[in-house]
Amino acid sequence: MDCRPRCGACCTAPSISSPIPGMPQGKPAGQRCVQLDEAERCRLFGRPERPPVCLNLQPGPAMCGNDRDQAMAWLTALETATNPTHS
Repeated sequence: MDCRPRCGACCTAPSISSPIPGMPQGKPAGQRCVQLDEAERCRLFGRPERPPVCLNLQPGPAMCGNDRDQAMAWLTALETATNPTHS
């Protein structure tokens, strides 16, 4: 599955604990990654600086849903279920 144009949910909803260029401490859940461009596409896609969590998060029907709102809801629920600081 290809990413939905102008979505960026996977670069906003989850927390990232590893360093990201421009965000050396990573990012908290719900904060937009500084590596999202104006079209909501990852500037690091395909580059070695891309964090491992991003490499492992693959778009699919369950995660992406029918629109950005559904993707944000699914990813936020996943973040809550997998991050002990959100329990």
